[in-house]
Amino acid sequence: MTVTVIGVDAYALGWVGVELRDGVFGRAVLAATLYEIVAGSSGAAVIGVDIPLGMLPDRWRAADTLAADQLGPRRSSVFRVPPRAVWDEQDFASANRLCRELTGAGLSRQSWALRAKLLEANAIWERHPRLLFEAHPEVSFRAMAGEPLPYAKKTWSGQAQRRELLAKHGIVLPDRLGPAGQAPPDDILDAAAVAWTAHRVATGSAQSHPNPPEEGIAIWY
Repeated sequence: MTVTVIGVDAYALGWVGVELRDGVFGRAVLAATLYEIVAGSSGAAVIGVDIPLGMLPDRWRAADTLAADQLGPRRSSVFRVPPRAVWDEQDFASANRLCRELTGAGLSRQSWALRAKLLEANAIWERHPRLLFEAHPEVSFRAMAGEPLPYAKKTWSGQAQRRELLAKHGIVLPDRLGPAGQAPPDDILDAAAVAWTAHRVATGSAQSHPNPPEEGIAIWY
């Protein structure tokens, strides 16, 4: 029986997904919403998403700190996810204020910019907790390489290394991806890395930060 999984990465115009069948590239898709990808994923055992799934009521998540500590020069790619109530605020100023009250530290604008996608993903995850899993591309690439990657994902050297790592692990991305080829290269590479992790989750070989998960929250790789 074929094991089908999807790795999804959020990008400026929506979401890009990479589907693997038995660990091998199948197709790439673009969608305006994560729901579109989930609704069209019939037969997928697991969908990995590069977006935080799950927030704690009064503190930062252990998953983010543990993941960042493994990434060396790429640690800044992981942002700390504030408590759930912070995301319920309607504007950045209020969210930042509440974040300081609850945790003693502020909220970054970069984190707040992901609010709509984070809330969408979490609403789906709460309905389908066994289908969606959180992954982080840099954590996945680090697991593939066995060490932190030296080059950032938007650099020529960084993208070449990430594509080589994917190929080494059986995921050969074609030069022509159809409409999905309109997405930025680093987002497609990120989606493929998340798909690699999704395949590991589906086949029972994935690990997580933390292990075991904290109140059901973990970054898988």
